[in-house]
Amino acid sequence: MSTVSVRIDEDLVSAARAAAKAEFRTVQGQVEFWAKVGRAALDNPDLPASFIAESIMSMAEQREDSSVFVPRSAGKA
Repeated sequence: MSTVSVRIDEDLVSAARAAAKAEFRTVQGQVEFWAKVGRAALDNPDLPASFIAESIMSMAEQREDSSVFVPRSAGKA
């Protein structure tokens, strides 16, 4: 993957630094994550941004760390 230098407002970098620390990402990784969420939100305006963010994060999880989906109604008979 190649990298490109981009000028970003210092306030945005400060916000990314705080969020990155809380979410165990690099500042660059946090800005990239926000960009992916924003792009997906623009492409899917009826989906909540939180759903998009959680979906992107789940796609990055290791398959070994995931669990099988069991619907709530499956336990009721």
